[in-house]
Amino acid sequence: MKKCVVILSGGPDSVTAAYWALEKDYEVHALTFNYGQKAQIEIKHAAEISKTLGITHKIIDLSNLSEIYEGVTSLVDSGIEVTGEFTDPIIVPFRNGVFLSIAVAYADGVGADLVLYGAHAGDEEFYPDCRREFYEAFQEAARLGTGRGITITSPLSHLRKSGVLREAARLSVPLEKTWSCYLPGPDHCGACESCNNRRRAFAEAGITDPTKYEHE
Repeated sequence: MKKCVVILSGGPDSVTAAYWALEKDYEVHALTFNYGQKAQIEIKHAAEISKTLGITHKIIDLSNLSEIYEGVTSLVDSGIEVTGEFTDPIIVPFRNGVFLSIAVAYADGVGADLVLYGAHAGDEEFYPDCRREFYEAFQEAARLGTGRGITITSPLSHLRKSGVLREAARLSVPLEKTWSCYLPGPDHCGACESCNNRRRAFAEAGITDPTKYEHE
């Protein structure tokens, strides 16, 4: 059976990527990363979804990355405000590069030829490590570094967030079980940039938003 590695944050984008891979008859090996983020609850959501799907799931402890992200990103540093719209401190520098490096090593070890993550078209304006040219260049490095024809891609790269949610609905993704908020919960705060983006995308997609927000 063909195998793939999916970087699974617990958010709707990465969860939809995992469901997409299962539909394509891949044996899915999921990786979730603890990089010291405030939203530790997303790790729990990723684990629960993986259990529901019956896929292999590993949680990788990179929490010491918080030491280099201190003073840099609001997703890690409690002293930096989490804003309601996009601001530079929302960026976690080269996060996908770090995650993809580990995912490639895992893929090489388990004999997977495909590595997926949930980057989509709506991310490209703000996040360099979500752009097609980035992951295609990373793919070349992965092939040189492993001697294998590993493919790195996102099946959602042609979609904006609302399109991702429509694809999720088509695949019967339990969107109510996904987590987007940059804060630790127990409910979505409803005020951070990611919650606002999630809420807006559901409205644009014409799909009922099942999310419980602390601030409506």
